[in-house]
Amino acid sequence: MYMFIFIYGAQIMQGIIEEKTSKVVEVIVSSVKPFQLMMGKIIGLASVGLLQFMIWIILMTTLTFGVFHYFGIDPPQQQAIQQMSGQVAAQQTAMNSEIMNVFNETYNLPWTFIIFIFLFYFLGGYLIYGALFAAVGSAVDSPAEAQQFMFPITIPMLISYLSLFMFILRDPQGTVSVWLSIIPFTSPIAMMGRIGFEVPPWQLALSMTLLVAGFIFTTWVAGRIYRVGILMSGTKVNYKVLAKWFLQRG
Repeated sequence: MYMFIFIYGAQIMQGIIEEKTSKVVEVIVSSVKPFQLMMGKIIGLASVGLLQFMIWIILMTTLTFGVFHYFGIDPPQQQAIQQMSGQVAAQQTAMNSEIMNVFNETYNLPWTFIIFIFLFYFLGGYLIYGALFAAVGSAVDSPAEAQQFMFPITIPMLISYLSLFMFILRDPQGTVSVWLSIIPFTSPIAMMGRIGFEVPPWQLALSMTLLVAGFIFTTWVAGRIYRVGILMSGTKVNYKVLAKWFLQRG
């Protein structure tokens, strides 16, 4: 999820910079509103990325089971289950019983719920950061100029990724873990790290609500910058200029 958000967010920014420097965008905005253009690019790349992600899963699953079937080999999971079943029947050891319980618990996990939560945070996190990357791309004329704005955007993602190993997996119910899974800019990664540790329903509901609200807010902010910055060229951009574009009435 971290790599997907970063890679496709950077693609949004790069595409907007190319359209801006080639003056293609000046023709496009004569037919559609800048906000519609920005949302079209964000949602379009999100669809491409999600489709690519699903193709990878289907291909890997199909090829794996196809190869096993062609050579007459049982999948590793089935081999392990069969082997452990035989050992349990023959030896009735405590170790094999424990391993079988792990397999049974894994099989009985609410996979539909987990997949739904993953897709929700997957898309929610991408849309939040995609809007911010789009705003940066509209404000600059080259990728080199965008570096000063990219680092502050990636800090929340980096914090949530590192906190996954430092706090969340060690203490999923701790204060730091809870807040990281609720704040919209860190929740896509943090909540997925906690979802396997019985997250209280109110925390999950609050996190999902704030993620939707965060997407709406960042899209609104990015849209106000995008509508001005996409038609500006040769302007030295800093945070003061971005604030001026944001406050400018259109």
